[in-house]
Amino acid sequence: MRYPHLKNYLIVILLLLSNYSVGQVRPAPADTHEFTLENGLRLIVREDHRAPTVAHMVWYRAGSMDETNGRTGVAHVLEHMMFKGTDQVKTGEFSRLVAAVGGRENAFTSLDYTAYFQQVEQSKLATVMQLEADRMSNLRFDDVEFKKEMQVIMEERRLRTEDNASAIMNETLMATAFMSSPYRHPVIGWMNDLENMQAVDARNWYNNWYAPNNAIVVISGDVDPAKVRVLAEQYYGPSKAKTLPVRKPQVEPVQIGVKNVIVQAPADAPQITMAWKVPHLDPSAPDQIEPYALEVLGGVLDGYDNARLSRTLVKQQRLVDGIDVSYNLISRGPQLFQIGATVAKGKTIAQTQAGIRQVLQEVITQGVTEAELKRIKVRILANQIYKRDSIFGQAMEIGSAEIAGLSWRDLDLVLERIQGVTSAQVQMVAKRYLIDAGLTIAVLDPQLRQKQLRSTATVGKRHLGETVKSQ
Repeated sequence: MRYPHLKNYLIVILLLLSNYSVGQVRPAPADTHEFTLENGLRLIVREDHRAPTVAHMVWYRAGSMDETNGRTGVAHVLEHMMFKGTDQVKTGEFSRLVAAVGGRENAFTSLDYTAYFQQVEQSKLATVMQLEADRMSNLRFDDVEFKKEMQVIMEERRLRTEDNASAIMNETLMATAFMSSPYRHPVIGWMNDLENMQAVDARNWYNNWYAPNNAIVVISGDVDPAKVRVLAEQYYGPSKAKTLPVRKPQVEPVQIGVKNVIVQAPADAPQITMAWKVPHLDPSAPDQIEPYALEVLGGVLDGYDNARLSRTLVKQQRLVDGIDVSYNLISRGPQLFQIGATVAKGKTIAQTQAGIRQVLQEVITQGVTEAELKRIKVRILANQIYKRDSIFGQAMEIGSAEIAGLSWRDLDLVLERIQGVTSAQVQMVAKRYLIDAGLTIAVLDPQLRQKQLRSTATVGKRHLGETVKSQ
């Protein structure tokens, strides 16, 4: 990927670094505006006049973590059904109408939320806002359409999860790591739940959660906030607020020992993922430092080509073909700090796990260098600037933060806190959380694929002197 404006970005990064200081609170950006309608819907508008386009997003605070046993996957199912029409818009017409005004649209479901978006030329905002507001309150679908879509969703699960060894491994890891938290369920749902899901389940989900007082509308781009508010009042204002279901806390019990799980599935190489229970950002704890330090730790381990894990295990020891770290600073539910690796040919899971532990032990005992800290902090700022260079990226950043309970006003403060992380704090979180008491280890034991099995059988017959007929 080439960045023609990289020089300008670097100048901005240097300016940001020179301005950030620990404990300094930033004023709210002047180009962002927030309104609340009488029905409880929150509207956040980010002005960006560099191009005559606008991103329109509706975020519902209803994801797979809000589902109940026996109905897993229903949030994602309803995402599909939201395109099946209303009294005003027939099945399949929503996407066609957005395309007719030159726009693009889609939707996505996560553990924490379900979101819908359109990106259009700025004069077409009213059109997509009217379409989205219509299906917020007036969704209609019959049982025939539901049954057809369920076949699509079950096939999606087969292709993306059941025929994908890495996905099966990750799904099993989550189900093993978490006992009580609904994060243990896959977003797409368990197959048995999908097979037994009824149209009434999706309708109940819609009636329970799809309400203006459970939604955030985020609009970014070439817009006038006052005019956007008028449009929101016109189209979203008539939607009636609802009494939302009570959300049970479902607090995850404290883990008291290592959990191990082995997944046997067709794959080319063994894999291992080590996942530790760690804290995420709590908006009610302003002095919290651990999530910021974990974010920096992830960068030190896997934030650039020559980061510690890659340098040691891929380049020097050649234990693994690839390794990565994942951690979500901002979320509604409990988080894992994960290190995943694909074992190199001729090496073992045991050797790989020992190599990972050795790298972590060095951080625990010696800390990280100031050069590593500086490099990661600059990269985090650079990534943030690239994100904010996108109209859509800005809306995504605001919506995902707000759904997790973090105000868009605090996003720059998050960056500021990351810039203030010290080597001692990184060492502290590694020592406190990367321990066996909160560790879950998932191993992928690769099995022969069907083609390999047939090939092996063929070779065996030839060795016995048998004639093998072509199929």
